[in-house]
Amino acid sequence: MGAKDWMLVYSDGEIRSILQAAPSLDRAATRALVRRLYPEYQIVEIQDGTLSGQANPPDRHVYAGCFPGLTVVCTGDVALDRPSELDRKFLDEAGGRTVHLHAMHNVVDWFAYAIWNGDGSLWRALSLAPDHGVMENVGVPLAFEAPYWAGERPVETDDEDEDEAPYPLSFHPLELAEDALRALFGFNYEGLYLDDDPDLEDIVLAGFVIHPMLDR
Repeated sequence: MGAKDWMLVYSDGEIRSILQAAPSLDRAATRALVRRLYPEYQIVEIQDGTLSGQANPPDRHVYAGCFPGLTVVCTGDVALDRPSELDRKFLDEAGGRTVHLHAMHNVVDWFAYAIWNGDGSLWRALSLAPDHGVMENVGVPLAFEAPYWAGERPVETDDEDEDEAPYPLSFHPLELAEDALRALFGFNYEGLYLDDDPDLEDIVLAGFVIHPMLDR
């Protein structure tokens, strides 16, 4: 498992079917979105990316796309140990749509996700990593989480290595993270792949670098 991402997805309906259609990027709407989210920054456009390659942009980089019925924003600003504390400016963009946050980092086995209803109320938030345990657990777990909390997805260990310390959590966060991708968005970065999965290389995201405005 080696995937990383930090992204928000705003949707009016099922996300998978929209992505399957490889929708065209509305570049003007995407520029306007990024300007609204970062009004205090100088915004420089850079080369486009894709949902496959640029879901985990470095600091001061944003990859975003406005599509019919769907908006995607990939930025480190949503990689939060407590996703419920997401900056309100991101929720204000929802306009009645459901907001999904998904973030994971393979180096530290960290996973977080959250869902807000169309009225901006938090429905579910979860964040966990082996070094810190469960950092946030708000709302009722979704169906895809059930096997993990029930102990049906234990971490595999090497039975021959008696010196190996037990994994600090009862399941691996990145396995749950991939199941969350499948359940919420209809694709995976690693693991399960279906013939009719969206081709993430076809989902073009506009790239931006944001620079703080200098005081005058």
